[in-house]
Amino acid sequence: MEANTTADKISEPNASSLRWGILRRALLRRHSSSPDEQSELDLNRVSRKASRGFNLIAYHVIDDPSEEKSDTSTSKNQFGSSRVACFSYKLPIHHNSLNILLYQRVDADGANLNDFEVCNRHNIDNTGLVCQWPSEDVLAYYCLSNADKFRCKKVIELGSGYGLAGLVIAAVTQATEVIISDGNPQVVDYIQRSIDANSGAFGDSIVKPMVLHWNHDKLVDFSNSFDIIVASDCTFFREFHKDLARTIRTLLRKEKPSEAILFSPRRGDSLDKFLLETEDSGLHYNIIEMYDSEVWRRHQKFVEGDDSWPNYEKDHCYPLLVNITQ
Repeated sequence: MEANTTADKISEPNASSLRWGILRRALLRRHSSSPDEQSELDLNRVSRKASRGFNLIAYHVIDDPSEEKSDTSTSKNQFGSSRVACFSYKLPIHHNSLNILLYQRVDADGANLNDFEVCNRHNIDNTGLVCQWPSEDVLAYYCLSNADKFRCKKVIELGSGYGLAGLVIAAVTQATEVIISDGNPQVVDYIQRSIDANSGAFGDSIVKPMVLHWNHDKLVDFSNSFDIIVASDCTFFREFHKDLARTIRTLLRKEKPSEAILFSPRRGDSLDKFLLETEDSGLHYNIIEMYDSEVWRRHQKFVEGDDSWPNYEKDHCYPLLVNITQ
């Protein structure tokens, strides 16, 4: 989750306050006068959110190819009253390119009561529903730029949100298996739809969505299973730090080299607090600030005042690369 306002810097909300915020928005939600007007507002909203970031992989919103008739790039479907946008990401591969589709909810600002019920039931936040967060963009770009690292590996993405990085790994790296996981079952429904839409791009890689809670007994079933864990912006809520560290320790393979690759802004002492938990779990970590020249170039541009990302601050916006091993 990205924090770009002064209020965010003063007080970091916990999961409970976030859930109450969802309920408040649901009760105060206003409906526009016509479906066409609502669709236009939804599309503008998701476009603004998606563009507030590093924009390392070219994309555009397209008409949903799974809809027989569609005169807009958003549609209502099995996701109930929520509207859905289909993004086409263009992945440069050698001298060619590959397009992958990613589905996400558009009207997340107008959260509904079901969001509150799901978050409360599973003790999770709904940040994965809001939009594609900038750290996920950076993680996906890193995976695309370091495809050889994932070849013939078993990979899991934790706290994936809509799962852009997991889809990129599955499409371009020839990984043996890719699990794209999130604790929010609503988010995982979107991941499943994206996997179905891109199945022809995955080659021999096995690709699956998964609802995975970091404090759940289900973790035991996947103990000592993964060569690589990837995650982005999963250290914001301090109450989840211990469970995340334990999850990484549990899932990493122990009989051969394995690693977790996390991208996260420092955000005061939030990242440092998480890293203390990793040490307490018997893990080792290394922080890399300058891991890619293009990401660093864009970061410098935002620091110098580029108005495409107002209120950009390194501490809250620039994701550090954290490499975790056993």
